[in-house]
Amino acid sequence: MSNQRTDYFRANFVKKNSMNKPQLHPESLMMSYGYKPELSEGSLKCPIFQTSTFVFKTAEEGKAFFEVAYGLREKGETEELGLIYSRLNNPDLEILENRLTLWDKAEDCAVFESGMSAITTVLMEFLSPGDVLLYSQPVYGGTSHFIEQIITRFGIKVISFDAKDAEQDIIDRVEKSGFGNKVNMVYIETPANPTNQLIDMVMCKRLANRYSTEERQTLVAVDNTYMGPLWQHPLKHGADLVLYSATKYIGGHSDVIAGACLGSKELMARVKGMRTFLGNMAGPWTGWLLMRSLETLKARMNVQEKNAQNVAEFLINHPKVGEVFYLGNIKDENQQRIFDQQCEGTGAMVSFEIKADKTEKGAFKFLNSLKLMKLAVSLGSTESLAEHPASMTHAGVSPEDREKYGISPQLIRLSIGVEHQDDIIWDIEQALENV
Repeated sequence: MSNQRTDYFRANFVKKNSMNKPQLHPESLMMSYGYKPELSEGSLKCPIFQTSTFVFKTAEEGKAFFEVAYGLREKGETEELGLIYSRLNNPDLEILENRLTLWDKAEDCAVFESGMSAITTVLMEFLSPGDVLLYSQPVYGGTSHFIEQIITRFGIKVISFDAKDAEQDIIDRVEKSGFGNKVNMVYIETPANPTNQLIDMVMCKRLANRYSTEERQTLVAVDNTYMGPLWQHPLKHGADLVLYSATKYIGGHSDVIAGACLGSKELMARVKGMRTFLGNMAGPWTGWLLMRSLETLKARMNVQEKNAQNVAEFLINHPKVGEVFYLGNIKDENQQRIFDQQCEGTGAMVSFEIKADKTEKGAFKFLNSLKLMKLAVSLGSTESLAEHPASMTHAGVSPEDREKYGISPQLIRLSIGVEHQDDIIWDIEQALENV
C-alpha cells in the first residue's frame, strides 16, 4: 500500500473529518486496513503472495521502480512504489507494516524475521566505530550479548545504567568516560526483563537531547516487547524508534518468529535500507500469519492482563512466595511515578521468588510440578508459560550482573495466557505445594 493511500485512509477514517465520520479504533481497522479485495479476486483475506519476484508491465516501469527503490530519485507526488522483488517489498509485508503503525501512531514500520534481526539492524544502521551506546540493564539476554560482545568488536563503546540510577548519576557516568560528545543512541528495554523495573522514557529523551549536536541527533530506541502495542506507546514519550519481538504479543500463538521496528518515515527509510542489504526482512508467510494475529491482539491482551492481575494477587498472598515483580504491585515511589507517566496497563508478565533457600532447587521443584502451564521460554502467547531466567533466558548474563539486577536463582518468570484464571491459579497453587 502506497504512502499516499495510507495518508488518505488515515485522514478519512482514523480521525473525524469534515463529514463527522466516527473514529475507528485500531482493533477495528486490523480486519481490512491497507487491503483492497478487488485487487485479489475478491478474496476477503489478503492472500499469501508466495513469490520471489514481480512482473513489470514495461521496461520503463521497471526502471522507474528501481530508481526510487535505490534512492536515485525521489518518488513523484502521485507515484506509487511498485513491487519489485520480495527482498525489497511484498504485499503481505507492506499491508502488515501499515497495520502495525496504527497502534503506535507511527509514520512507518519495518518487519523482520526475528526480534533480534530488528534490534541488530537498528544498532548497525545508527552506530559507527567511535560512537557510544548508552543502554539500560537488564535487557533481553540476546540483546545484552550483542551489545556487550559483538558491537564492541567494531569500535563502538557502551555505557550501561539501570532503573536505580538517577538522571544525574547517568550524566556523571557518561562525563567520567570522556565520551559524552560521542553518545549516538540511548537504548532501553522497559519494563526490564524479567524484573519489570521501569526506565523513564522522558528522562531518556532529555539525555538524548543533551548529547545531540548540530551535526547529529542522538536517538532514543525502546524495546517495547514486554508491553506489546497495547499497554505502552513509546513514541508518545519521546522515543524515536520502537522495537518489538513480534513473536510475542503481536504473533501471540507461539507459531511464528518475527520482529518489528517503527518510527518516522525518515528514520525508517534508513532502517529499511539496511534491512534490504542484510536481507533479514520477513517473508510473505510470516506477514500473513501476523496479519491473522493482529485481528485478535486486543482481545487476547485484555484477557491476559486480567488473568495476570488475579495471578499476581494470589502470589502476593501466598506464604511460600517472596518478592512479586508485577506492574500492579509497585512499591517504589519513583517507579510508580514512571508507571503513571508512561504505562497504559499492568501487562501480563509476573515474576516471583520462591521463599526457600537461595538456590535454584525450590524454583526447579515448582517448575517441574506444573501441569497446565508449559515450561518454556518466550512470552505473550495464548498459553501460559513459566521459565527460570537465571539458568535459561539470562544464562549468558554474568553472575555479578544477575545478582545486581535481581535475577536470583529462586526467581521464576510467568507469561500469563488466555486460559481460565481459576485453572492457572490452581496449577500454580498445586506446584507451590510441592516446594
